[in-house]
This record gives sequence, C-alpha cells and structure tokens, in this order.
Amino acid sequence: MKDGILNINKPAGITSHDVVSFIRRKFNMKQVGHAGTLDPLATGVLILLLGKSTKLSDRFIAFDKAYRATLKLGVKTFPIPKVCPSCNAHIVKEDLEQVAYICVNPSCPKQLERGLLHFASRKAMDIEGLGEVVVAGLLKQGLITKFSDIYRLNKEELLKLELFADKKAENLLKAIEGSKKQSLSRLIYGLGIANIGEKAASVLAEHYGSMDELMKATSEQLTQIHEVGPVMALSVVDFFAQPEVRDLIQDFKSFGLNMKEPLRKTSDRLAGQKFVFTGELEGLSRDEAGAMVKAQGAEVVSSVSSATDYCVVGDKPGSKYTKAVQLKVTVLNQKQFEELVHG
Repeated sequence: MKDGILNINKPAGITSHDVVSFIRRKFNMKQVGHAGTLDPLATGVLILLLGKSTKLSDRFIAFDKAYRATLKLGVKTFPIPKVCPSCNAHIVKEDLEQVAYICVNPSCPKQLERGLLHFASRKAMDIEGLGEVVVAGLLKQGLITKFSDIYRLNKEELLKLELFADKKAENLLKAIEGSKKQSLSRLIYGLGIANIGEKAASVLAEHYGSMDELMKATSEQLTQIHEVGPVMALSVVDFFAQPEVRDLIQDFKSFGLNMKEPLRKTSDRLAGQKFVFTGELEGLSRDEAGAMVKAQGAEVVSSVSSATDYCVVGDKPGSKYTKAVQLKVTVLNQKQFEELVHG
C-alpha cells in the first residue's frame, strides 16, 4: 500500500492481498486481559506486520493498523466485536488514536482478579490481607464474582479455605469493614475506570462531592473541569452507563460504603504547598490528614522531591523521611503538623 501501513517489516514477496487474506482467516479477538483490554491473538499477523514481536502492545498496534488498512482496501469482513466475549458488556475505544479496545465492566470474569487486587490496594480501598493468594483462593471457591461480594464474606466461609485460621479471618473481615469508610476518591480510583488515575479520582470526588452526582455527569460537563480532558470524560461516562456498574454501585450503597466527599476547600492558606506523609499518625489516617491540607489549598504528593514543601512524619516512617532530610525539606512531626493546619 502507498501509505505503508501493511509494509512494516513485511517479508519480501508478501503482498497486501496476502496480509488481508490472512487477517480474514486468522484474526481473532477472544481474550480479555489487564484493565479489560481485548487481546487480539494474531501471531501470524504480528510476524507479517511487526517482525517477531510478541509484546501485548504490539498486538494492539497490529490490530489497529491491520483494521485501518482493510478499511482502506474496502474489505467488509473484518468485524470489530461490539460486546466483550467474556461478559457481553459494552466494548469501547476511548480515542481514535488509541489502539486498544476495552471492556468497561469491572466485574468481567477475565479481569476480575486483577481488578480485585487493584480495588483492595493501598492507594484504593486499602484492604490489608486481600492479596494475590487470598484473591485467587476466593475466586477458585466461587466466593467472589464481583467487587461487592467482598462485603458479603463471613468468617465461616473464610475458615473453609486452607489459607485462613481464626485470627487471619478476623483481621481480613476487620479490614473489609474499615474500608467502607474510605474516601469517595479512593472508591472511584479502586473501580479501575480507564484513564482515571489516583489524581483524577480525587479531582472528580472533590468536584462532584458524591457518587450519585458523578454518575449523572455528561461528557460535556466533565470536560468543563480543568484537569479532565475529553478522553477521560468519555471513559467516565461509558463506565457508569453500564448496567453492571450501576448494579455494583447500588450493592456498595446497601453495604454502607461511603459515597460522599464532604470536605470542601475552606481557605487558600496553604495554597501551592506540597505535602508528603510517611509513617503512622496517632488517631488520624493519612487520608484524613491529606484532606485537611487539601481543604486549605495544598496538594498531597506521593514522593519527595526538591519541590516538596513539607514531609509529615508519623511513627515508623519510611524512606520518604530519609529523602526529605537529604533534600532539606521541612519535616514536621504530628504535633507541628496539627499546629500548622489549625493555626
């Protein structure tokens, strides 16, 4: 082809017609991988289009390039699936420039394990004890088929698994119960919405204040937020449009998960200041401490750099404290932090 789409690393003697014929016969799209991305299993196409690469990203590129090429050649027999082959949920491609097609259902069986680990991770719902081995065991026993099933678990069920004794089961259930109080921003992040990271989740939670308001937002309304672009907005709208997602949110409500972000900005006293937290604060979670400074215009960052203004240190601090000292960042103990915030 003149534009070269089908000529990337194409062996000598292979014509565009050969490639299109191969695509017609062999191209498949049946696996769902990380973050709901549909994995085109087209080894032959990869060899023709991209040499011997087997990287997942290259599969997406191969699929996208091959599909566009067939459109240019007028081929009508290269269908894009409209629903996920695993759960029948809607498939989206947020941006024409992206190459991956994504299943937006967080409870899709093929991505549930990774999704649960993300949901329970420290930066999301922070459910200590719900790691890889435990998640795999719960899935194998059929005790979890969607995120909200976490909150249906009981001690009797857990003790049936070889992994658990009394104390471990009690600790996990305590962590699960505690996660219900996590901030709305953590819940949004934990849902694993495509293109919505930790920072964007916080922005959305602070802007809308509740899950209900966020779920009603249109793409046009979302893009009015300075930090939200059209791709992110479309990801949010597509995500909450899914019946499976709406059912999941309803389940969360019935289990008493926090659905609001009540704290609003109260002043600009700490505007432009960057805070890092390390170690355990007494009677105050790092989320709560972060919310206190955000309410006064400050920003909470995850790592220490020369641009960091304060490092707040609790009991048993980590490497952030060491780096803060090295970079001569102002270090505050809990008392000094509270005096600064309440001063």
